[in-house]
Amino acid sequence: MATASTFQDALERIKSLAELANIDHEIIEGLLHPKEIMMVSLPVRMDDGSQKYFSGYRCRYNSILGPTKGGVRFHPNVNEDEVKALALWMTIKCAVMGIPFGGAKGGITVNPKELSPMELERLSRIYIRVLADFIGPRRDIPAPDVYTNSRIMGWMMAEYDAIKRTHSPDVITGKPIELGGSLGRDDATGRGAYLCALELIHKMGWQPTEMSIAVQGFGNGGYHVARLLQQAGCKIVAVSDSQGGIYAEKGFDVESLWQEKQQSKQIKGVYCNGSVCEIVEHKNISNEELLALDVDILIPAALEGVITKKNAHNIRAKSIIEIANGPILSEADAIMSKKGIKVVPDVLANAGGVTVSYFEWVQNRSGQSWTLEDVHQKLKQKMAATFEQVWELAESEQRTLREAAYVKALRKISSAVEAHGTRDYFQHD
Repeated sequence: MATASTFQDALERIKSLAELANIDHEIIEGLLHPKEIMMVSLPVRMDDGSQKYFSGYRCRYNSILGPTKGGVRFHPNVNEDEVKALALWMTIKCAVMGIPFGGAKGGITVNPKELSPMELERLSRIYIRVLADFIGPRRDIPAPDVYTNSRIMGWMMAEYDAIKRTHSPDVITGKPIELGGSLGRDDATGRGAYLCALELIHKMGWQPTEMSIAVQGFGNGGYHVARLLQQAGCKIVAVSDSQGGIYAEKGFDVESLWQEKQQSKQIKGVYCNGSVCEIVEHKNISNEELLALDVDILIPAALEGVITKKNAHNIRAKSIIEIANGPILSEADAIMSKKGIKVVPDVLANAGGVTVSYFEWVQNRSGQSWTLEDVHQKLKQKMAATFEQVWELAESEQRTLREAAYVKALRKISSAVEAHGTRDYFQHD
């Protein structure tokens, strides 16, 4: 999870990469400051009759490209620093993808596992009650994130509708299908990363059937990218969660691992045939050991800051696909580049989620409902086109993929700012 330096780390990366993109200082300065942030105390009546207070946050970082967009996470370590960093990354992500949104993020400092379903609903609803004038379909659109889901988004939308006395499905994305959610949203983040992995495999001249893959973080995103890559012929040799991981050189059956995790809440090396599961030969490993495995593709899909200058030299993967936000700190970027490790950055690799959220928002505003095939095809086209643009920029300007992605985003934001006029325009004789 984020440390006190997470936002500062994000700012340092922005400043250094903005120089590469030859961005005007005035525009860089604007990106170093969040547009607005709201910090609130949320009183919740607990099931035992007591009242407990939780800290809530929402940051609208930059809206030059459109209404702000970003998830809401429920986690014990949520804080202002983390929310600002995530909102900044979302700003870059939307610009990279060419989506007409700015970046935002929100969260509540809470361990949702300690709340009853009714306490969780009260907390979700009061968060929206307090922020009702801070969000809106044309202002700021929340979505699910760590430890939030479609049901929680449904509660939030219902509360907003009650306050505004209207029906606004476009105020929240990631909702249940029955409440206006989009088909394909459940696996969108993992599918976007999977599409990026396929593009990388193709560009590098590799074959999917020859790929060994380790996934750190076996939540929604990690599961879906592992599932899809296995279906494409890749070998998933290691997965982990916060408790630790498992490794098998011959690879695992991803569906069996997922089925077992849903039942036992643990990652176990099993193969399941229907409801009957048997242990397969494997080795228990730590998350640090997983990160250091000699694999073709490493996929950090958990939380921020897992690869630092302290452990970067231990990384042996040929390439990294970042599903988590900010899993590689800026201090480790140069080490990855020096080691020749090709990194597909989070602002591209995990953009499938916000892209399909944008599709959901478009459907809600137009009254349409797209088929699953439509959503998958549109996502594939968007991810492939953006990956190609970033790859070509990296090749033509001799940059890393992260540098190329940021340069692409910063130039788009810069063009939008310059359309309003910068110092050069106003001082022009």
